[in-house]
Amino acid sequence: MRIYGIGTDITECARVKRILEKHGDYFIHHVYSDWEAAYCGQRKQAVESFTGRWCAKEAILKAVGTGWIRGISWRDMDIRADISGKPFVFLGGGVLEKVQKEGISDIQVSISHCQSHATAFAVAICGENSFPEERRITR
Repeated sequence: MRIYGIGTDITECARVKRILEKHGDYFIHHVYSDWEAAYCGQRKQAVESFTGRWCAKEAILKAVGTGWIRGISWRDMDIRADISGKPFVFLGGGVLEKVQKEGISDIQVSISHCQSHATAFAVAICGENSFPEERRITR
């Protein structure tokens, strides 16, 4: 196992709140998966949750070394959580293609937020296996 890359991002929650207020469902469906929209929308701190997932997606793109290039979409990344709240990365589209090409077998993320800011850190890991089938987004 070796680290392919790392990425981090921090965003003001007020920025995402303004975008949500201005663009509402259009913004949510453009950036977030149905799972993310439902999960974040039901949270007491919904804005902070949406902002944290925004940061996680930015951090993932930094970790895999693409940034926002042609063929990459917000919805290529789906940040879900297990029962304890631990985030798991699901990938599809252009991001999954890049991960497979580079031999990245997993991406671990950590998300944190307070009222004013959210942050996320991602680590792309190369191992013996390919990215898990059960975490691939198929459309």
